[in-house]
Amino acid sequence: MPRHRVLHLSDTHVSRTGPDEDGVDGVTALRGLLYDVRRVPQLDVVVVSGDIADDGSEEGCATVRDLVGEFAAERGIPHIYSTGNHDRRDGFTAALGSGHLGPDGSSIGRSAGLDDVIAAVSEINGLRVITLDSLVPGSGHGELGRDQLQWLTNELATPAPSGSIVVLHHPPVSLDAVAFMRSVVLQQPEELGRALAGTDVHAVLCGHLHHQLTGRLGQTPVWVTPGVITRIDLTAPPALARGVLGAGATVIDLGGPSDPMFHTLQARTPATGQEVYVYNAVTAAHVQE
Repeated sequence: MPRHRVLHLSDTHVSRTGPDEDGVDGVTALRGLLYDVRRVPQLDVVVVSGDIADDGSEEGCATVRDLVGEFAAERGIPHIYSTGNHDRRDGFTAALGSGHLGPDGSSIGRSAGLDDVIAAVSEINGLRVITLDSLVPGSGHGELGRDQLQWLTNELATPAPSGSIVVLHHPPVSLDAVAFMRSVVLQQPEELGRALAGTDVHAVLCGHLHHQLTGRLGQTPVWVTPGVITRIDLTAPPALARGVLGAGATVIDLGGPSDPMFHTLQARTPATGQEVYVYNAVTAAHVQE
């Protein structure tokens, strides 16, 4: 099977004005990370798994599109996006269309054609990339409706030459040791698991948790990439969510003898680990440890 290399980003959280709701400059974080990974070789595609715009704005999405698009254009590779809980579908569509963009910024995606969701598919040198829309407006958790899951099932019924990856924002896995996590991930993940069972999907790629995490949904590997804007420090007490600076990304190698392989990249900045916020994940109140 031909090999492919994916650069996986998530949670850029850029707004109209740049900083996110915690005052962190997402533009600077994204630029710094893209600079640090500029020499990673043999990339075939960049995927960004949601929370493109912290305020859901077209302007925020367009800024990320332009920065990631410049990186992709220099390498002659596509850049592909899915929605996250901070995104708004109107702002996302205005800036990114279906979310599947070629090296020159033109649309390469085939939309699912479903009402109220932005799901699409494209093929890159034999690798099928499917983006799903798990956004529930106004909520932190994710859902996939029956129509979207049926569309996914239909797409996967025919194998792709080099297999498939599925990209969505909300992970279908969680850590039981982190009490609040189960309430913010994809709900009813077993439904997605049924759609993936026995298919050619190498892996499900997600974001949202701002923390690297791996697991399985049935027999399908699931990877959660660290966030670009901030990362969650899981050394905090289980009821607390501690956000610190330190942009991260993942390179995924597909098609080799150990397929899939995931390895994380961390931006080189002296601010890494600096605390941005601590809040009680149950009450959502900011606290002092």
